Amino acid sequence: MKRKRIERDSLGEKEVPSSAYFGVHTARAVENFPISGLRAGLPFIRATATIKKAAALANIELGLLPDRLGRGISQAAQEIIDGGFLDQFVVDVFQAGAGTSHNMNVNEVIANRAIEILGGEKGDYAVCHPNDHVNRSQSTNDVIPTAIRIAALFATSELLSVIRELARAFGQKGSEFDDVIKSGRTHLQDATPITLGQEFRAYGNCLEHHADSLALSADSLRELGIGGTAVGTGLNAPPRYRELVIEKLAAETGLDLKPSADPFESMQSMRPILRVSSSLRDLAVDLSRIANDLRLLSSGPMTGLGEIILPAVQPGSSIMPGKVNPVMAEMLNMVCFQVLGNDHAVSQAAQAGQLELNVMMPVISHNLLFSIEILTNAVRAFSDRCVRGIAVDRERCRLFAERSRALVTALSSHIGYQKAAELAKEVLDSGKTLREIVLERDLMDEEELDRVLNLKGMTKPGIPGL
Repeated sequence: MKRKRIERDSLGEKEVPSSAYFGVHTARAVENFPISGLRAGLPFIRATATIKKAAALANIELGLLPDRLGRGISQAAQEIIDGGFLDQFVVDVFQAGAGTSHNMNVNEVIANRAIEILGGEKGDYAVCHPNDHVNRSQSTNDVIPTAIRIAALFATSELLSVIRELARAFGQKGSEFDDVIKSGRTHLQDATPITLGQEFRAYGNCLEHHADSLALSADSLRELGIGGTAVGTGLNAPPRYRELVIEKLAAETGLDLKPSADPFESMQSMRPILRVSSSLRDLAVDLSRIANDLRLLSSGPMTGLGEIILPAVQPGSSIMPGKVNPVMAEMLNMVCFQVLGNDHAVSQAAQAGQLELNVMMPVISHNLLFSIEILTNAVRAFSDRCVRGIAVDRERCRLFAERSRALVTALSSHIGYQKAAELAKEVLDSGKTLREIVLERDLMDEEELDRVLNLKGMTKPGIPGL
């Protein structure tokens, strides 16, 4: 058997492995871009193949493809959507501008598989041609931004689910810890009391708000510029094609999709994608903050705060026996840092578009979808292997709450700010408790002091003791 076949393009002839479903354009891209070893992810490949299937069905209906040929293309695309031929998508994510290499990689794999389906041999493009048939009524310039949107819509849906699950996990812990009184902390210094439940519920509510914001951002991805072909005019596509291909895409994906009000704007601007990336960045900022809080609250445990106990999921040190580290929170921190970097790459690439096209779409696609993927996996693991198993040291929490000199805040409404400040200093200097000092100075009787220094009461609105 021949190990190579000869294919031709406008630059000349080139050998392609005879077993390969990709063709000459992909082979040139592999040679030109040995950059990172990173390849297009499954969501992006599936989204692109879905566009090719929808386009083939629309082209059949419009009389631009014979039924048998169009069905062959549709079947080949569906096989890719179902997970087939993934080893044939070999172009580096850092590639030719706009994603032409990825688009042609998909075109060639579909064409060669369709040729087999139709009874021919790979490379016989008289049967099915990557450009003339698979790419009919399309351009890289409208396919790639549409593929990014569809891939991100699917991926974001899963991320939203795990964010809301994490929010619920914090809410459940909030209910469990509602009676645990602890010292609040501002500026990393003692502050007035709070319940651990209030602290944890706030984490959950924060994440719910981020989920709402991300969902709203993702809605803007539903407007598609497909059918605009090269620059938005729709050249080489029939007038009905745009609406028809979006109708087919909606049917294939189950997504609520619609034509962009301005196909020219959809090609020039990465606005909806930038908006989603910004929402991911904002989410990462708060996730990292929450992870850091859990690390602080669990620190020690003997020489730190040690108020909560995170699940021990693996040994923490190669030299210190018995040490256990907050590894799930540390992992989440690192993922969040990566997302922040990805967003910066997306924003730089988004502003680097010129005139009718943003040629930086490959790096935009890679970073956006990578952020969604790692956030989804990280949030799920953090929820399952950390948050759901958090326990609390109730006595330690109460001890710190009772020893906090910030309790003088409850006295300031009764004795004035200045005198309360003097008491706070004396607590720190003398080592005595606030209760002892107040009683020694005969500032309040014991019954009144009990009402004012009621820790539970301090966790609610109102003036203590009144």
